[in-house]
This record gives sequence, structure tokens and C-alpha cells, in this order.
Amino acid sequence: MMAATKRIVFGVAAVTLAGALTACSGQAGPSAPGAREGAHGAKKQGPKAGPKAAVRLIGDGSTAYTGKQPHLLKPQRLKPGQKPPQFVVFSWDGAGEDSQRLFSHFRKVGRKYDATMTYFLSAVYLLPEDKRHLYDPPQHSTGRSDIGFNDVEGISDTVEQLRGAWLEGNEIGTHFNGHFCGKDGGVGTWSPEEWTSEIAQAKAFVKRWKTNSGLKNAGPLPFDYDKELVGARTPCLEGQKNMMLAAKELGFRYDSSGVGKQVWPKKTEGLWDIPLQLVPVPGRAFETLSMDYNFMINQSRTVNGDPAQHEFWGNQMRDGLLQAFDRSYNGNRAPLIIGNHFESWNGGTYMRAIEETIKTVCVKRDVRCVSFKQVVDWLDVQDPEVLAKMRTLEVGEAPKEGWASFLANRPAAAPSAGAASPVKQAERH
Repeated sequence: MMAATKRIVFGVAAVTLAGALTACSGQAGPSAPGAREGAHGAKKQGPKAGPKAAVRLIGDGSTAYTGKQPHLLKPQRLKPGQKPPQFVVFSWDGAGEDSQRLFSHFRKVGRKYDATMTYFLSAVYLLPEDKRHLYDPPQHSTGRSDIGFNDVEGISDTVEQLRGAWLEGNEIGTHFNGHFCGKDGGVGTWSPEEWTSEIAQAKAFVKRWKTNSGLKNAGPLPFDYDKELVGARTPCLEGQKNMMLAAKELGFRYDSSGVGKQVWPKKTEGLWDIPLQLVPVPGRAFETLSMDYNFMINQSRTVNGDPAQHEFWGNQMRDGLLQAFDRSYNGNRAPLIIGNHFESWNGGTYMRAIEETIKTVCVKRDVRCVSFKQVVDWLDVQDPEVLAKMRTLEVGEAPKEGWASFLANRPAAAPSAGAASPVKQAERH
């Protein structure tokens, strides 16, 4: 089980539309008190073996090079007049496995509906409570974390999920470490140098989880985290500017800490800036961020709201996400970005909403439910002029003349080496 020290940390960002309150992506620890079991799900089993390549252990053997990550779509530059695919990214802040077993559950959901996702790991979930002194957070005392640490069982369970997730084609990003929000030493007050320290420590806890936990006989994570880690989401969506200044020097390729609209992304500070998005709240006169936490704040303002409203609130989130999907799918085809936490807030209704969204949208024609890394792989091989033109389309706006005319009359460039058509694979997992 995850350590009992976890607690919910609510950070609030000023993200409003029509005067309505919307809170930021406050992080909840994987074993928040009172949490109940979330959604139940698919029974389809994943692969039993990893990539068929020589394993080269790294450092203390916590991580290893096992070859190229399997089950990824290969990007190809759009042909003249070709309609873009509809990308949908499901992402998870914190990404620890606890007694609710939501990490393992949504891996099963992903396999069933051909969806790969991004898991933003809070690296203190790989650091045991008795080793908390190894964490030296910026502007806070050594050994402090607003989401606690873990125990050996929780570390073992989380590593098992991270290992399996990567082998299935999912991405392991970072949600950093202690999840500090607000003005009193929160991440929004950190300098680029402090972010550099935070990132280095997040990597270190992943690269030394065996030594720190004592689980020396366990298998390694099957990736080199220095190369695997290319993107992030900051706690409470704070501190993005200085984090990006640090991250671009460390080889990051994207960030998803911003707040935006359903339009095609652009680069900021040399990184793809792919924010959470404002999406409809059915029956309300405002929009909120595309995250379970924000729907919860607008509905109940508490994780344990009126049980009689749970079904309605879950349906409202699901239907809001589906409306957001429809206006991209039938409009500008901008990627839809959805954020979540492995939490059973309001009886698990938001987990149900996410699962129903996945099974509805990921099976549609031309839809690619993939990780952020796969989206930026695709963006990187596109003609910059084509992307700039697609960015002129507003939320829900389809080209008036149709895609064939809108993206016609330009020279077709050869795809990158080894690239193939972005067609869904028959078996990704």
C-alpha cells in the first residue's frame, strides 16, 4: 500500500470563463484518506514479455536500456490536401499504484481500446518514507513533500505498472516531486536553477529506486530515464515559464502545464506548448479545464459530495469531453488534451467518465489516442507552414473550402527516415 502520509493538496489557479471558478490541477496523493475503489474494467491481458533485445543495466540496475520502445505509431508528414488525424491525449498526474489499483485498471482499458497514454510520475512515489531526507526541495526543508512519500510495497507496485506501461507504448513523463503550490515556496516562485535541481532529483529517484527501496532483486525499468523523459506537467499548473527555461536545457521536447483552447499547439521557449484545454460543461454557461479535478471543483468543491449527484456529475464530465472531442473531430482537428488523477473523488464518477470517453472516441475513424511524445513526434515531421496554417483555425472551425483545398498546393516532402503511415496498428500492445 502507499504510505499513509499522502494527503490531498488543492492548488487554485485563476482560470475562469464567464466569471466561473475553475481550479487548477491540484495533486492528490495515491492513498488519500477515505478513497474508495474506482471504476472496474476490462479483462484483456497485456504482453508477458518485453522487447526482444539485450538488456543493458544502467547505474544500480534500477533502469536499463532494452531497445526501442515497442507499440508506437510512426509519424509521417501530411500529404498535400490530407486531413490531419484526430489526436486525443489522456494523461495522468502523479501516476502511482495504490490499493485502488487505478493505474493497472487504466492500462487494461488502454489495451482494450487501442489507446496509449502519458503517465506523469511524481518521483517521490519511488522514495520510501525512511529515505525522505534524500529529497532537498527548493525553498523547503530537507525531507518535506506535500504529497508524502511511499513504502516498499507501494514502490514495488508502482514500478510494476511503470514497467508494463512503457512496454505497451505508454509514455513516462514527470510531475516532479513534492507538489508544492501557492505563494509560500510553491513551484510558481521557483527560479530556473531551482527547477533544474527539482528535475535532477526527480530523475535520481527513478534511476536509484532499487538502492533507495532495498528491492535489489526486482527487475529494472526497461528504459533510460535520461532519454525517456521529454515532457512534464507542473504541480497546480504553476511555474511553467521558469520550468520550461530549465527543461529546454535538459532535452525536454514539450510541456503540458498551460491553459489554452482547442487549437493546434505552437512552440514556446523551444518546447511544444501543449496545454490543458477549456471544454464545455453541459448545462452551464461556462467552460472549465479538461481535467477531473476541475469538474469536481465546479460541481461539488469537495471530493466527497452528495452521493445522489455522483452519476449526474460523471455524466456531465463525460458529455463535456465528448462535446469537446466532436468540435475538434468535425472542426479544426486540434489535439484534444485530457488530464486526470488516479483518484475516486465523488465515488469514482470521474474515473467512469474517463473510461466511457476512451471507449467512445478511441475506436473512431482517423482517431489516434496516443501519448504526448507521439504527438510531438508527429508535429516535428510536419511542414511548419502547414502547422501555421492549421493554427489559424479557431475552436471547432473546419476549413470552409474543405481540407483538400485548405492544405493543397504545396510541395510534398519526403518523410523522415524509417517513417510510415500513421495508420492504427492492428495490435499495439
